[in-house]
Amino acid sequence: MVFTFGAVALFVSCGGDPAPQLVGPVSTPRSTPARGQPPAFDPASISPEQKNAARIECQQLIQKLNSIIRARDYDAWVSYLDGEYFAMLNSPSYLEHVSKSDILMKQGISLKSAEDYFNHVVVPARANDRVDDIDFFSPVRVKAYTINQRGKKLRLYDLERTREGWKIIN
Repeated sequence: MVFTFGAVALFVSCGGDPAPQLVGPVSTPRSTPARGQPPAFDPASISPEQKNAARIECQQLIQKLNSIIRARDYDAWVSYLDGEYFAMLNSPSYLEHVSKSDILMKQGISLKSAEDYFNHVVVPARANDRVDDIDFFSPVRVKAYTINQRGKKLRLYDLERTREGWKIIN
């Protein structure tokens, strides 16, 4: 059982007069960070060695999580969740949203807590995951992927490296 939540893009065209013709040279604004903002992260700044080391760490984490999930050890699983992510998973609105999935509705399951989410969503879907690739989206955050039999890259987790180790952030 895999839950995928997608976003729908809505394109709106606006009527009206055509854009005026520009006369003279046009300069493209440079993207500079606002004062006090760090510069945008460039994934190319991560060396192949750093990426490989992080991928191995993520593979080890997912193997550990697989064991925890197979053992149905809710408390150990929660220890790997970022606090904000846990709060979201435990929120009544999120639990209600997930409860409305076809699979849970067919089974007559209504999620009331993060522990219900763990038992009825995570355990059936995540006990045998593997990390095949990662992409950095900050110096300490990665998206971990598996590659299915058709060669399609599927996101497993968003992870963040903290002082305590890797945490699931989404």
